[in-house]
Amino acid sequence: MSPVTVSRALAQLAAEGLVVTRPGAGAFRARPRTTRSAAGDTSWQEVTLSAQSAAELVPRTVDASGVTVSLAAPPPGVLEFNGGYLHPSLQPERAMAAALARAGRRPGAWGRPPLEGLPELREWFARGIGGAVTAAEVLIAAGGQAALATALRALAPPGAPVLVESPTYPGMLALARAAGLRPVPVPVDPEGVRPELLADAFRASGARVFVCQPLFQNPTGAVLAPSRRAEVLRIAREAGAFVVEDDFVRRLVHADAGPLPRPLAADDPDGVVVHVGSLTKATSPSFRVSALAARGPVLERLRAIQVVDSFFVPRPLQEAALELVGSPAWPRHLRALSGELKARRDAMTAALATHLPELALPHIPSGGYHLWLRLPGGAGGDSRTLGSGGESALTAAALRAGVAVTPGRPYFSAEPPAAHLRLSFAAVAGTGEIAEGVRRLRAACDEVLPRPSGGALE
Repeated sequence: MSPVTVSRALAQLAAEGLVVTRPGAGAFRARPRTTRSAAGDTSWQEVTLSAQSAAELVPRTVDASGVTVSLAAPPPGVLEFNGGYLHPSLQPERAMAAALARAGRRPGAWGRPPLEGLPELREWFARGIGGAVTAAEVLIAAGGQAALATALRALAPPGAPVLVESPTYPGMLALARAAGLRPVPVPVDPEGVRPELLADAFRASGARVFVCQPLFQNPTGAVLAPSRRAEVLRIAREAGAFVVEDDFVRRLVHADAGPLPRPLAADDPDGVVVHVGSLTKATSPSFRVSALAARGPVLERLRAIQVVDSFFVPRPLQEAALELVGSPAWPRHLRALSGELKARRDAMTAALATHLPELALPHIPSGGYHLWLRLPGGAGGDSRTLGSGGESALTAAALRAGVAVTPGRPYFSAEPPAAHLRLSFAAVAGTGEIAEGVRRLRAACDEVLPRPSGGALE
């Protein structure tokens, strides 16, 4: 056999979970996968899915400003601290190109795929979730944003409330409002969503959906504490509600993170969790391959909406995803990315501590690609604070100084408790640009809020 044939065979076996490849060592038989029979009861979903909200219908508004801020390329010479994707130097471009070339030569690669997605790719995503999730409970979708849109449309009628973390990803807020839903905020602290406030929000709103990011939450970087995981599922189950788990950056873990908690879906036998996982953040903005996983009758509703909206994800892209994740280049890329993200995070936190000590950093994440900073101000603060319009003024001043930053206001569905900035360390070329970007941000702060003669603000 030719080397190409051997490579394809190994990639297929790796995608099916039969072998594991270890760079420099070879290919080895994988340990047998142990399966657990699901003993849960999904019959409760019939009531939830058929229930109609008595809430007044709200106008559907589409405001993409919170999304485009991380999609639009900055002007020439402006450093990108507002990006939502990896810099090209961090993307596995050669591996993706090789995977796409191999995928194009696969038999039937340009034909119509199964509507639910390629079985091997569904199996790969199911293994990544763990627990008793099977390939039959996974649908392939065209990126995390599309998967979230499908989930919201499937789970809540127009006019219904939907519980969201506060702060949370602006793109999710935009999706909810575009679907005519009413986002209801539930505060997040460094250990994730607060269960007692989640229970209060369910009771007060009558919501049947809660959208959350339990791992490296956007924008705070919080990880849902082990003591809160079962509580969140219990509260949602008692409310007859679904939890939409947006597991968007599981593959952007930092080198010092330690073992990651399993997805919530892995600990959910009752079909409470609708899980969204994606390859996009760890690869490229254009590598839009994701998965929806769900149990019970809701799976058919998710499938029907996705088919009506988009038919299916292009087969060449699904084949390329299989080629990529089954290649030796994939684990090498994830290891290199993990180390680089830690180095960039450390460079940014060190530069902020030196040049901008007045910007509070409540939590240093061990995964993801950004930091969440609180601006000086608030009740009882120094008179030289940035004030209520500080975010807008500082964002504009930073752009004039040559660095694009993201204001915090779009991350809140209601009035924010303080002014914030989100700074991305993954969209720039390296640690040198991070240091220069922080220096430019210092100049912007001096323009909006000059430091007192005695030094940095207290």
